[in-house]
Amino acid sequence: MRRPDATAPAAALPDAAVLPDATATAAAVRDGDSDAREVTEQAIARIGRLDPGIGAVLHTRFEAALDEVAAGLPDGPLRGVPMLVKDLGTEVAGLPATGGSRLFAEGTARRDSELVARYRRAGAVVLGTTNTPELGLNASTEPVLSGPTRNPWDPTRSPGGSSGGSAAAVAAGMVPVAHASDGGGSIRIPAAACGLFGLKPSRGRVSPAPRPTTLAGLVSVHHALTMTVRDSALLLDVAAGPLPGDAYAAPAPAAPFAELAARPPGRLRIGLLTALPDGPDVHPDCADAARAAAELCERLGHHVTETTARYRPDDVGRTSGVLMGADLVAQIDARLAELGRPLADDDIEPFTRLLYDTYRTLPAADVSRALRRAQEIGWEVGAAFAGTDVLLSPALARPTPPLGTLDTTDPESVYRHASVHSAFTSVYNVTGMPAMSVPFGHDGDGLPLGVQFAAPLGGEGLLLALAAQLEEAAPWGPPPPR
Repeated sequence: MRRPDATAPAAALPDAAVLPDATATAAAVRDGDSDAREVTEQAIARIGRLDPGIGAVLHTRFEAALDEVAAGLPDGPLRGVPMLVKDLGTEVAGLPATGGSRLFAEGTARRDSELVARYRRAGAVVLGTTNTPELGLNASTEPVLSGPTRNPWDPTRSPGGSSGGSAAAVAAGMVPVAHASDGGGSIRIPAAACGLFGLKPSRGRVSPAPRPTTLAGLVSVHHALTMTVRDSALLLDVAAGPLPGDAYAAPAPAAPFAELAARPPGRLRIGLLTALPDGPDVHPDCADAARAAAELCERLGHHVTETTARYRPDDVGRTSGVLMGADLVAQIDARLAELGRPLADDDIEPFTRLLYDTYRTLPAADVSRALRRAQEIGWEVGAAFAGTDVLLSPALARPTPPLGTLDTTDPESVYRHASVHSAFTSVYNVTGMPAMSVPFGHDGDGLPLGVQFAAPLGGEGLLLALAAQLEEAAPWGPPPPR
């Protein structure tokens, strides 16, 4: 495991190295140092130049975006910031909303999701949507519908999933930030794979409206992938807050997240874990990254103690599988009712079909048992925070895999690898607790590694403050030129 190298000259680095982050972009537009149209045109040009070799962007609305800029953008904290939206669970009016699936490929969204509307009201310029595995059911972004997205660090490697398209677009320097979502690690896994900062907020922090996904919403939440910590805080301030009638809401923060991120975190008690009971073998590079991060935390004045996990990945996987599987069946059945026909053999990928067939006959009592078990896991993991402020672990148990390793046309392949990729991440979806992947070093092949920090429900401010401290002490950077 190698520590980050921030010594390369800016002129030798790709677009991501010189691209201002969203915070700086909005400030430049606000102060008149940059023009929103010029910023938008530059982002469109970068997408046109960079995306053909990566496959991150699915559907674009370049002309509509330029028209919006010409008409005048709202004077909000994201005014003039170009961004992309993940094509899963969040809709952009006028663009297809496919979820990476052939079953949903026809038709266009009639209105923006609430989250997209909040981005727009804050002045963001939405340029299009990004690639995702079918219905978000894979830790790699390789849907049959649109083909694979490639990792900007190495085009033969996966960018992670399910927010792999968004991660690749930001890592390559197409846009400074992109929307993402996380139901088992789908923000943190691609963040680790692509060398980005990825925060999964607390359950209920961001409204899922207008999609009524209460069951899957227990484990899934929306936010973003960013190059900088301050951008994540800024976007969370824009996105956060329930709508009246939401099924649940996260505790209100003590101050805006951007303000909390700028505060010193204080002296934290950090619990370090590098292995899981009955879990997968952890690659030495991944474990070493967590230990190195722990050493840095100690040098920064925090108190670190080794600890053991209070959950088993297979138990978490079964519980999460029922909650997400039940919602998958409801989603597919609703689409078939809309189309007025039965499910065809080529509507969904073999892995999705296996999950659909498994869960469509699930007894209601099993769903109730999974809900109960999710609460029990929450209490068990929550007990660890009685004497600990945050938990530190590898983000991934193994380094970024080659494309094709998680092949959804081969369900057994996905089953073999899925539990490995979400072993450290999925538990915080089941518990609803916030967790983040922070870039920290590289594996033996020079690919980025991520370390994960988690906090109790509502603890995003603490995580952001710690991440900002780590970002200053061990800054991360974009992919090296190839």
